[in-house]
Amino acid sequence: MRSGVNKILPSASPWRRAPDRPVNPGRSPRASLAPDLGLDPPVLRSLRLMDFRCFRALDIEAPEAGTILVGHNAQGKTSILEAICVLIRLHSPRTHRMGTLARVDGTGGFGIAGDPWGLERQVRHSREGMLLKANEEERAGKSAYLEDGGLVVWMGNEDLDLIRGPGEGRRRYLDFIGAQVEKRYRRAWTRYRRALQSKNLLLKEGRPRDAEILSYEEIMVEHGAVLMEVRARLVEELTPLAAEAQQSVGGGNEALTLQYLPASGPDLRQSILHARERELRMRQAVVGPHRDDLGLRLHGMPAADFASEGQQRTIALALKLAQGRLLEARGGRTPIYLMDDIFGELDPNRRNALMAHLPAGAQKWITTTHLDWLSETTDTGSLARVTVSGGSCR
Repeated sequence: MRSGVNKILPSASPWRRAPDRPVNPGRSPRASLAPDLGLDPPVLRSLRLMDFRCFRALDIEAPEAGTILVGHNAQGKTSILEAICVLIRLHSPRTHRMGTLARVDGTGGFGIAGDPWGLERQVRHSREGMLLKANEEERAGKSAYLEDGGLVVWMGNEDLDLIRGPGEGRRRYLDFIGAQVEKRYRRAWTRYRRALQSKNLLLKEGRPRDAEILSYEEIMVEHGAVLMEVRARLVEELTPLAAEAQQSVGGGNEALTLQYLPASGPDLRQSILHARERELRMRQAVVGPHRDDLGLRLHGMPAADFASEGQQRTIALALKLAQGRLLEARGGRTPIYLMDDIFGELDPNRRNALMAHLPAGAQKWITTTHLDWLSETTDTGSLARVTVSGGSCR
C-alpha cells in the first residue's frame, strides 16, 4: 500500500494506469498485501484516489478476501469505502452531490481509479463535469459506464433507519437495488424525478397551468409505472431471502416479512387524477412512486413499533444480506461488501452468523475503530489489516 502524491501514478494522475498495471490483471507484478497464490484476480485488487475527501493521494492494493481499515473516527476510513462505491456504481451513500466529494483545499475536483473485476475503471470529476473511462475507453455517460459495471452492497449503522426511519430511506434501498439489476430502472427514475420536480414548480406558482402540469403527469405515469413494476417484483424476490437471513443471523425463529406499499395504489393515473384538488391546495404532488414505502413486519407486527433494538439491528443486516443475494442472482457476479463500522455494535453470535451468511469468496472491506472483536470473529484471517490516520494509510 502506498500513500503520497509521488507514489500514486505518473504525474500524480489516478485516472491514468500505472505502467506496470495490466489492463486485465491476473497476477499483479507489484507487491500486494497478500501473497500471490496464482488465483483468479481479486474482485478489487487496487484503488487509487486523488483529492478525494481528506485524501490528497492514496494507492491501496488488497487481497482477494478484502481489507479491514482500522483507525479513530474522522480519519478517512469511510471515505475509502465511499470511493469504491463511486468507482463501481457512481453512487455515494453519503451525498447526492458529487462536487462535495472533492478535498476542501484541493483543486475543486477529484479522481478515483481501480480495477474491479479486472476492468480498469476511472472516474474524474471537475468543474467541467465528469469524465468516465473503462480500460482507457471514454464512456459517453453514466449509463454507458455502468453497462458492464460491478455490484456493491453497503452496510452501516445508519441502516437502522431502514426500520425506524421515514420511508425515504426504504425507497433508496429499493432504488439502489433496482439501478443495479434493471437497466431501465435508472432511466425511469431519472425521468420521473425530473417530471416531478417540474410539476412541483408549477404547482408552487399557485396559478392555473393545467396543460403543462398534464404533460408532466404523462411522463410521471409512463416512467412511474416502470418503477412500481420493478419495485413490486424486487420486494417479492427479496422477501424469502430476507426471511432466511433474519433467522440465520438472529439465531431464532423470527418471521420477517416484506410488503411493497405503493403510495398511489395499483393505478397511478387514476390516483393522480383523484388527488388533483388536494395537490392544487397543497401545491405539491402527493401521490406517486416518490411516496412509496416498504412494509417490514416481524411476527406480523410492524418492526418499527414492536421489534427490540437487537431485532432491529438483525433486520437491517437481513435486508442488506438479502440485497446481496438478489444482486448476485440477477447480476451473475458476487457483489463487493462495504461494511462501515458495524462489527463493534454486534455481539459475537450475530457477528459470526453474519460472516457465515456472506457468499463464499465475497470480497469484504470493513471499517472499525478497534480490533477487540476480531479474536471472537470467524472468517477474518485472510483479510488485510490497514491503519488509517489523517488521510493516509499504513
